[in-house]
Amino acid sequence: MAVFEQSQLEAIADALGDTGDGLTGTEIGHLLSMTEITDTDPTMTKRKRLFNAFAHDQNKRRDRSRIIGFIRKAMKPARFSREPHRFEPMRARLNRALAFSGLAVDEDGTLVSTSAAKTLSEATRRAQELRKDLASRGVHPDVLKFCREELLADNYFHAVLEAVKSVAEKIRQRTGLMDDGGGLVDHAFAGNPPMLAINALLTESEKSEQKGFANLLKGTFGMFRNTTAHAAKVNWTMSKADAEDLFSLVSLIHRRIDAAVMPPRA
Repeated sequence: MAVFEQSQLEAIADALGDTGDGLTGTEIGHLLSMTEITDTDPTMTKRKRLFNAFAHDQNKRRDRSRIIGFIRKAMKPARFSREPHRFEPMRARLNRALAFSGLAVDEDGTLVSTSAAKTLSEATRRAQELRKDLASRGVHPDVLKFCREELLADNYFHAVLEAVKSVAEKIRQRTGLMDDGGGLVDHAFAGNPPMLAINALLTESEKSEQKGFANLLKGTFGMFRNTTAHAAKVNWTMSKADAEDLFSLVSLIHRRIDAAVMPPRA
């Protein structure tokens, strides 16, 4: 049976033992026991503990079957029922590590075979499902640019925070204001005339649309930006579907701000 190369084992151990969303020490001990892999160095850091256990077992047995079993058990979605926010970031990191081995974990946690990646960029692209989905939706390029690092890690928590922050940054760039949150929205979109107008403001319907857009901005800041800025990461759950919908909303907001005009002021 095929075996993992040392570099592949190191990458797998790094992904599973990540200090953020990776397995806990207790989970590692439990999964090693379940798969009958000897826990050779239980006092080491999580990554070294996993690598040493995997390498020892593979060298002894001359196959990778128990390591495969460990991955399958570790990525069962039911294990993440209480902390669903951990699943996708860990899956993304693990898929980058597995890409060179011709393996991948799909959305339901199943380990499947795929063509082996030949380059690091190919492995990274394969793991960036979120960014690919957003591009197919036609998400505003300013959103993708602002969230580049977060999207590369498929970190929905920080991607949401950075995407919404990009809206405030654009308003400041357009107006020269230094405010933030609701105060920024009021100063930019309220007043008669406002600093930024999304339409001609000639009819009651247009004035209502302007007010509605301002309320949409405040609601977006209040629900997402303020929440993620002050909540601990472990307490914030953001699914892939919710993240994609939010990016579409933020894209709409960006496009309306791009098209907004600055009415002449007396």
